[in-house]
Amino acid sequence: MIVNLQRKVKIETLAFSGFVAALSAGVEEFSTRHFSIAFVSDRRMRELNRFFRDKKTTTDVLSFPYEPDEFDPEKNNLGDIVISVEQAEKQAKENGLTLENEIKQLILHGVLHLCGYDHETDKGEMNKRELELREKLGI
Repeated sequence: MIVNLQRKVKIETLAFSGFVAALSAGVEEFSTRHFSIAFVSDRRMRELNRFFRDKKTTTDVLSFPYEPDEFDPEKNNLGDIVISVEQAEKQAKENGLTLENEIKQLILHGVLHLCGYDHETDKGEMNKRELELREKLGI
């Protein structure tokens, strides 16, 4: 599921459905699993980053892995990804990318976090895998 909860930057959520399908079908880590994406404003992302990470700044993407419990043992749900479209737009301009490709990269980055990768602690494994998948997926 993809939802757009912001109004500052015009995006078409349907434009990312094909990418998410290709991602799910073509990447072994999450080929049989699903996840949700929410596009939010910078203000909302700051709130989330403060609440969940105790950081007072905004960020581009946050990932919330699904943690099943005994009453809901869903094994195919990876979790949720939240993307600040304002940050994505800013980074796209800085990196010479289209907004669509920047968002696709953020989706990929978020999904890798949902799969357990952590670029802050893994000695470059996540970055390597992300670059491999960007090439494979054409982003």
